[in-house]
Amino acid sequence: MPVPDKPRPGQESVWDYPRPPRLEEFAGSITVELGGQVIASTDRAWRVLETSHPPTYYLPAESFGDGVLRPADGASWCEWKGQASYFDLVTPTVVAPRAAWTYRSPTRGFTAIAGAVAVMAAAVDRCTVNGEDVVPQPGGFYGGWINSWIAGPFKGVPGSMGW
Repeated sequence: MPVPDKPRPGQESVWDYPRPPRLEEFAGSITVELGGQVIASTDRAWRVLETSHPPTYYLPAESFGDGVLRPADGASWCEWKGQASYFDLVTPTVVAPRAAWTYRSPTRGFTAIAGAVAVMAAAVDRCTVNGEDVVPQPGGFYGGWINSWIAGPFKGVPGSMGW
C-alpha cells in the first residue's frame, strides 16, 4: 500500500475519498480546449471522488459547443456507475477519438450525472478548474484531473495496479 502524501493547507487527499466513490456537485469554473478553441465551459458540474483517484469531473452536455460531441463506437463498464458510452471530440482542425464519455443510465447513487460528459484530459489541449490547468491522471486509463489542491499519490502511477 502506498503512503499518502501529507496534504498542505487547503489541499484534500485522495486517500480521504471513499470507496465506493461519492458523487458531489461542483460549483466552479471548468473549461476544455481542443484545436485552439474552448469546446466546453461551465460553472456547474459534478465530481466523482474515489479513494486513490483524483476527481473525475462530469459537465452538463449543454456545456459543449455545437457539433463537438460525436458519438463513438464501443462501451465500457464501471462497477460503480454502470455502462459508459463514448464520444469523439471534434473541432474544425482536430478530432480526439473516444476522448469523452457519459453514463446514459447510471446506477443508483449516480443518476445526477445521467447524460453529463467527462473528458480525458490527456486527449485534449487543456482543461482548467477555477482557472488552473489540470494534469491528467497518470496511466492513460483513468479520467481524473489533478490540480494544486489535490494530494496523492494517485492510482495510475507504475506499481499502483493493486491499490
